[in-house]
Amino acid sequence: MPTFPSKKDSHSFKVQTLLVEVSSSSNSTPSLIDSPQSNFVLNGLQGQAPQTRTFFFTLTEQVGAPDGVSKRMLVVNDMFPGPTIEANQGDRLIVNVTNHLENATTIHWHGLFQNQTNFYDGTSAITECGIPPGQSLVYNFTFGEFSGTTWWHHFSSHYTDGITGALIVYPSDPAPRGFPTWDQDLVVQVNDLYHTFSSVLLAAYLSPFGIDGTPGDEPVADGGTLNGLGQWGGTGNYFNFTVEPNKTYRIRLINTGSFASIRFSIDNHPLTIIEADGTLVKPYNVSGLTIAVAQRYSVLIRTNGTRKDGTYWMRSQVQTDMFTYDVPGQNTDIRGVLRYSNAQNAPALPTATDDPGPGKKLADMDDSLLIPAVIDTPPNNTRRYPITVALENTNDGRFLAFINRTSWEPLTGTSTLLAVHNAGGSSYAPNGGSLQDSSQFLITENSIQTVDLLINNLDDGDHPFHLHGHRPWIMGTGSGRYIGQPLNTKSPLRRDTVLIPAYSWMILRFITDNPGVWAFHCHIAWHMAAGLLMQINSLPSVAANLTIPQPIIHQCSS
Repeated sequence: MPTFPSKKDSHSFKVQTLLVEVSSSSNSTPSLIDSPQSNFVLNGLQGQAPQTRTFFFTLTEQVGAPDGVSKRMLVVNDMFPGPTIEANQGDRLIVNVTNHLENATTIHWHGLFQNQTNFYDGTSAITECGIPPGQSLVYNFTFGEFSGTTWWHHFSSHYTDGITGALIVYPSDPAPRGFPTWDQDLVVQVNDLYHTFSSVLLAAYLSPFGIDGTPGDEPVADGGTLNGLGQWGGTGNYFNFTVEPNKTYRIRLINTGSFASIRFSIDNHPLTIIEADGTLVKPYNVSGLTIAVAQRYSVLIRTNGTRKDGTYWMRSQVQTDMFTYDVPGQNTDIRGVLRYSNAQNAPALPTATDDPGPGKKLADMDDSLLIPAVIDTPPNNTRRYPITVALENTNDGRFLAFINRTSWEPLTGTSTLLAVHNAGGSSYAPNGGSLQDSSQFLITENSIQTVDLLINNLDDGDHPFHLHGHRPWIMGTGSGRYIGQPLNTKSPLRRDTVLIPAYSWMILRFITDNPGVWAFHCHIAWHMAAGLLMQINSLPSVAANLTIPQPIIHQCSS
């Protein structure tokens, strides 16, 4: 993890995080952001007895320069990315969050099920109102059935400015028989990067004139980072892993960005995909893989490269397919370094310019070829709800996002969960789809049902959708509209974040057995802020009996 200004690291570790200084502009401001090397080299806690793991998060505004360009940032514990949390499936997690920002804030624990603790999901205006400036909130929950690679982040566009971190939960059960093994776990967080503060970009995006004079054109990133480091305009630094030869490493990849998908690869090293959003998959060899916003993958690499200098590029390429205007100086070719510990006379940086691939003919990942390592056949559906996604100009000149003709706006002074609780549960909204408070589209099921969301994306852009509190089955997807195409009822993949391409359909299946109010939204920060969100109101009669912590209730009236 970077310390600015950077220096070569001389410490010796089995797996080592090194930082190579490249250059810095004469007028750049040294970043105040500093993180330990251990943030990306995991300790391997699996097998420890269940225990309580406690963390303290302090949220502040700082000046940082992840790619060499000084900018305002919002960070946790003076770190970008923030602290990596490691835990086991049976553990309890306690995180005391103190907010020193100008606005109320929350922390969302992406992908966790939060069964019986919906109030700790960290979704502003949905499960809590937010931690006011100068106040704290203690998140206190167990992981339940969740295990895998995930992350934590601020729920709104604040995470664009830096409030992100990895969250790794090791499973209690052994891996399937014959599943690959590895020697060490590493974390790689990739993201697009904006030099302008998110609130400025968001105000321009939502204005009648748009960010570039065209309503609906999303803010385009200036660059990106790999584990908090990027390069721009001849400045910046390269994140380094030093690894032992002839070992197998599991790299846990997380796209913590706000808009762009990112392609990851390592020169001369094939990648073996073994996990997607917490679901183990049959090993699948690829040259590289493209990760949509908020998605996670685990890949295995074997450190058997044959380059004499033992130095290879890790490539994090920001995808530009949804960018609608040019940004001066933009750099989408972000790199880090993989360095073998036995390298002799190794250069500071690899010499390769163009991507050589993994050294043999391998295609990039096709996510339709991801097969669960353990077959998990879903039950038959008992409900189906059609969902349409669209982004449109409004009569007042704005460009907003809509789900079933409703553009979400956050409630003020309350949350949906609190409204359900105060209404006694089922009286807040009727069963089925309904519109509450003019901007809250909900699907309510007050009994356990198996629900299919039939999503038709009518927009000309791709949308990475995330369902809170669940890991739904992907029953089918295809171009155009759904007109009865066959579904995969035998071995569909389960994941909590799915990319729905432009002008296409997808069917997601989940069970309403987790009481609470769960957001379903596009994870592109600009689209969510424009209203591309709806809510699943599961078992409201049960949710009404959840004991919402008094600090959360109190903060709604602060």
